[in-house]
Amino acid sequence: MDTTRLLEPFKDNNKRITVLTGAGISAESGIPTFRGPEGYWTVGSKEYRPEQMATHSMFTQSPWEVWAWYLYRRTVCKNAEPNSGHHAIVQMEKIFKDRFCLVTQNVDGLHLRAGNSLERTFQIHGNLNFLRCAGECTPKLFDFPEGMADKTKDQPVTEEEKKLLTCPRCGSLARPHVLWFDECYNETWYKAESAMAWATSTDLLLVVGTAGATNLPMQIGTAVARNPEAVIVDINPGDNPFRQFAARHHRGIVLDGPGGKFLPELLSLWET
Repeated sequence: MDTTRLLEPFKDNNKRITVLTGAGISAESGIPTFRGPEGYWTVGSKEYRPEQMATHSMFTQSPWEVWAWYLYRRTVCKNAEPNSGHHAIVQMEKIFKDRFCLVTQNVDGLHLRAGNSLERTFQIHGNLNFLRCAGECTPKLFDFPEGMADKTKDQPVTEEEKKLLTCPRCGSLARPHVLWFDECYNETWYKAESAMAWATSTDLLLVVGTAGATNLPMQIGTAVARNPEAVIVDINPGDNPFRQFAARHHRGIVLDGPGGKFLPELLSLWET
């Protein structure tokens, strides 16, 4: 498929562009993928998988073990830097303006740190740099408290840190602002309806570094794949459902490799 012929016209037309990113783009910044070996966590004599740790049920049962896990994950994310793929997506937003939206499954906040706007970024799984009331006294998000030191793996939460990890409004326990496996997407915290409405009416879907393991991204991919006039681009070093969407679509493009390589190349089609 002629990538230039399909993508270059988007510079001057009035069509919508959506970039959908997953853990692969952050892995290029040194952040281990969620389901990789670094995601496992030991509680007592038992080892838990990420799918077990990242649940409301586990948080209710062992809140400080879950917080210790997230504080370690946040430390890794905080010390990582946006890569060339992140920066290319920032430039895409500047070029396409209100025709552009970014839908990200990543909770590391690297897209915002790179320069994408909060207004045009749907963080459908949340952001580790915010917390909210576990008792839901308010839907408001709160900035991560100052005074939280970096955490190594398996380092417990201190008593002083426990005092900081409370809701500033009611004083009860706070929770990470993330979507857990036993929770549902919603509009209030994850802008799920807005992301779906935008992305399913998009004309170009760029998928970067996602394995297609979560529900809302798959709904987006399925909807775009049904549009014969849309263009679907899968950028990934391995096979995934979005690659199959792109391979079967008559306006689909498969780019086998990392976003840090291919996103700047695609950007160059629109910068000249």
